[in-house]
Amino acid sequence: MSGPLVIRDGIVIPESELTWHAVRSSGPGGQNVNKVSTKVVLVFDFERSPLLSDAARARLRGLAGRYLDAEGRLAIKSDKTRDQLKNLADAREKLRACVEEALREPKRRRPTRRTRGSNERRLEGKRVVSTKKRERSGRGDEG
Repeated sequence: MSGPLVIRDGIVIPESELTWHAVRSSGPGGQNVNKVSTKVVLVFDFERSPLLSDAARARLRGLAGRYLDAEGRLAIKSDKTRDQLKNLADAREKLRACVEEALREPKRRRPTRRTRGSNERRLEGKRVVSTKKRERSGRGDEG
């Protein structure tokens, strides 16, 4: 393999936590498809990795969705090219992007109040509509 996977400064997935295997790929390749295993499946057991905090692990579980295999591991597949090493590099990049996104903590929303002007405009609009509807309604004594 290509060694450890660097996610960003200070965060590296060791090579021992990554496994990969090649399988026969569908798609382009002609007769080559029948005899060469170029599709790559890169597996990362993030549940057992000490690299991730519980919060990051939960975010990764939510992000992974279709990449989760039956055992709950992250299985990234790539069959973009006819070259096994290029597919491995592509799968590693997909894994890096996925883990990096999970490590990014979402910004906490700070509730804000409506401005005084927006509140006055809202109430004025309600008064206008109320007046319009009141003037529209028939009193029943016009008949």
